[in-house]
Amino acid sequence: MSVDTFLPLSRRAALAGMAAMPVAGALAGAVPAMAQGTAAGSLNAAAQRTGRRWGSAVASNDRGVGGSVQNPRYARVVLDECGIVVPENEMKWQATRPGPEAFDFARMDAIARWAMQNGVALRGHTLLWHRPQWFPEWLNTYDYGANPVREAERLLTTHIRTVTDRYRGQITSYDVVNEAIDHDTNGTLATSLSRAMGSPEAVIDFAFHTAREQLPTGELVYNDYMSWEPDHRNHCNAVLRLLEGFRRRNVPVDALGIQSHIEMFALDPATGSGRYLEAEWRRFLDEVVAMGYKLLITEFDVKDKALPGAIAVRDERVADYTRRYFDVMLDYPQLTDVLAWGMVDRYNWLQGFAPREDGLEVRGTPYSSYYQAKPMREAIAAAFAAA
Repeated sequence: MSVDTFLPLSRRAALAGMAAMPVAGALAGAVPAMAQGTAAGSLNAAAQRTGRRWGSAVASNDRGVGGSVQNPRYARVVLDECGIVVPENEMKWQATRPGPEAFDFARMDAIARWAMQNGVALRGHTLLWHRPQWFPEWLNTYDYGANPVREAERLLTTHIRTVTDRYRGQITSYDVVNEAIDHDTNGTLATSLSRAMGSPEAVIDFAFHTAREQLPTGELVYNDYMSWEPDHRNHCNAVLRLLEGFRRRNVPVDALGIQSHIEMFALDPATGSGRYLEAEWRRFLDEVVAMGYKLLITEFDVKDKALPGAIAVRDERVADYTRRYFDVMLDYPQLTDVLAWGMVDRYNWLQGFAPREDGLEVRGTPYSSYYQAKPMREAIAAAFAAA
C-alpha cells in the first residue's frame, strides 16, 4: 500500500470492518473457568481501584494462533483481564514500512478493529525503535541524497504523521522512541538516521517534536529496558542523562516507559530470590519523577533462568519477585498504565530470546501455557490490593 493511497482507520471504517472480526462471545472458546478473570475480579479491576489500568501486548496473524487477537483462547484471557492492549510488533517499522514510500497496516488494523469492537483501549508501540538491528533493511542502507538532514526529516515526518493520523482518536499514548541507549556503552545508538541528521539526539528530539505536532494532548513516552538488577546501574544513569537532556532542550516528553523485563539471572543466597537493588532503583525513580515525568510499566515479564526447574518452586519464587517489584513501583502515584508483554507463557518472547539452559519453558507471565492462572497473577492482584 503506498503512502498516497492508504485510507485512515476512522471509527466508521473500523466499525464497518468489524463484521469480519470475531465477536466477543465467539472468542470465549473452551477456556477453563479457573483461568478467567471476571469483570469484578480481573487484574484490570484491581488496577482501576488504584487509578490505573492493567493490560497486555497482543499480536495479529491470519492463522489464529499464538498470542494473537485471532486466537480465541488467548483473546478470551486478554478480554477477561485487561483494559488496555498494545501491539507487540505490528506497529514497528519492520511491519508497517516495507519501503520508503510504502505502508502496510493490515496486521495493525486487525488489532485496532478488535480493540475497538471489544471496548479495550489501545496504546501505540512504537513510532521509532532507534536501533539499527530493528530497522527495515532498506532504512539501514538508504541513500539520503544531497541534503541528508532534510531527507531524514521527511522520512520521519511521513512515518509519524501516517501512523498517528491512521489511529487518531483511538490511540492517545505512544512509545514515540524505543530503546535509544546502548546497554554496553551507555551512549545513544548511531543509525543511518542519526548519521544523516548529525546525532542520535537530533533524531530523537525531532521524533518527539513531530509527534507533539500531531498529538497536542497525547501522551508521548520514551520507552527503555533499564531495570533494578545490578547490571543495569549504568543503563539507568544513561537514561537519566537522556531525560535531563529532554528537559534542557524543551523536548515534549511526558513519561518514561519502564519495560520491566525483570530478571532472575543470579539468586541472592539469603533470600533465594533474584538480586536487585531496591534503594538504588527508588533513587532512579525519584529522579525521574522529580523532573516531572509520569511512569508506565510497558512490557512486564520475568526471566527465570537462575531458578530450579521444579514448577511449583519456580512459580512461587517468580511470584515473590513480582510482588517485590510491584510493591516498589506502585508506591509511585505517577505510575499509570501497567502492561505485561503477553499473558500466556507459551507465546511470550522469552521462550525464543532468553531460553533456559535446561530447555524447560520460561514461566514469566501470569498464565501458564495451559491457560491456568499462576501464582504470579495472584501476586499482581495482591500488590494492587495493597497499594
